[in-house]
Amino acid sequence: MNDEERHAQGMDVRRAVLGDAHVDRAVANTSELTAPFQDFITRSAWGDVWSRPGLDRRTRSIVTLTALTSIRAENEIAMHVRGAINNGLTPAEITEILLHTAIYAGVPAAKAAFAIAQRTLAELGLAEAEPGTGA
Repeated sequence: MNDEERHAQGMDVRRAVLGDAHVDRAVANTSELTAPFQDFITRSAWGDVWSRPGLDRRTRSIVTLTALTSIRAENEIAMHVRGAINNGLTPAEITEILLHTAIYAGVPAAKAAFAIAQRTLAELGLAEAEPGTGA
């Protein structure tokens, strides 16, 4: 597969996981400075890694939420909570992922991820995310 094909495949996967609205915003906000990075993540993250057959997208969402929580990449968590929902995870499963991650990555990291997940799930209108049920 050449770079152009990998980019096209990556854009398809990126849209399926994150939704058209998110990807359209990212593309619209692309500048001369950020264009190489947008191309890189579309080809490499989405066109190569997320497109590999070894794990399904649901499992990849689990791994991604765990990694993002672990490294405290809080600006990426909401986007990937939405992606996890799109990939078939439930709010209850997201709770379990974050709780499990707390043991290995630390309570402060998980607490921040819970707050982001709760806000994001509430924005998606999921009743399980009502205030008072999370961290």
